[in-house]
Amino acid sequence: MQVKEPLFEYVSPGLHIEIQNEDCLSVLKRTDDNKFDLILTSPPYNVGKSYETKTSIEKYLETQEEIISELIRTLSDRGNLCWQVGNFVDKGEIFPLDIYYYQIFKRHGLKLRNRIIWHFGHGLHASNRFSGRYETILWFSKTDDYIFNLDNVRIPSKYPGKRYFKGPKKGQISGNPLGKNPGDIWEILEQDWESALWDIPNVKSNHPEKTEHPCQFPIELVERCVLALTNENSWVVDPFAGVGSTVLGAIKNNRNAIGIEKEESYCQIANQRIKSFKEGSLKFRPMTKEIFQPTGKEKVSQIPAEWMQLKIANNTL
Repeated sequence: MQVKEPLFEYVSPGLHIEIQNEDCLSVLKRTDDNKFDLILTSPPYNVGKSYETKTSIEKYLETQEEIISELIRTLSDRGNLCWQVGNFVDKGEIFPLDIYYYQIFKRHGLKLRNRIIWHFGHGLHASNRFSGRYETILWFSKTDDYIFNLDNVRIPSKYPGKRYFKGPKKGQISGNPLGKNPGDIWEILEQDWESALWDIPNVKSNHPEKTEHPCQFPIELVERCVLALTNENSWVVDPFAGVGSTVLGAIKNNRNAIGIEKEESYCQIANQRIKSFKEGSLKFRPMTKEIFQPTGKEKVSQIPAEWMQLKIANNTL
């Protein structure tokens, strides 16, 4: 079997970056055991997009399990796996993919550490159900001795001066001087991971990272996983790399990265984005940038005159 050369490969002292334009199963089968410290991806959802072949959900999951088996073999004993999915919708019925995938990963011996909610404010509007505004990230580890750098992702304490009011530590400061644990449901609204949901904008038309890919990963989502679940110079892989957002989030934080993507057009975009990043010209949304909140002064955030009487009549003004 002829092995394809990487479409893009960059090696610098201590850092290796690679984009493989090939089916991920073929690449994984010739990859060494225990190579990667982080597997981070968003697999195809079987919804019939141009880069997918829509099949029954049973056949889809069967195909995915073969890939997952190879991924687990290549995951290091201290490694982590982050599997980001939404819902499969068939004739108006919702199939929550994280529930289906959980069974597969458990069969292969992985241990679920968190089910993280990624919330976003914009998406397709539904008419016969509530509009979907979240996806989930299943974070698994291979063993109980896994990489987790909590200090890299701590958030400022809401009450840093709080002290124990009773017991042997009475009078001592009760919090951690580096900040608090953000918990498993995060809200990133301003410049810290302050509360409930991972509220990270999805990559739509006005997002600075937008390319032609219809389901693009935001780089800041990648960075949060990379910072917490790997060390510098760790190896990160995305088996469904798309336009390279996982690779970019990894190399931005001094990690080795391999992206595998069977669509050549996406690989070419990933290639160009990596080169632009190295040149300092890549546009991306900073991890600490505040999400825009309407002030009420913008015309589009004001109630249209045509709606005013209807809202008064329904007592919803």
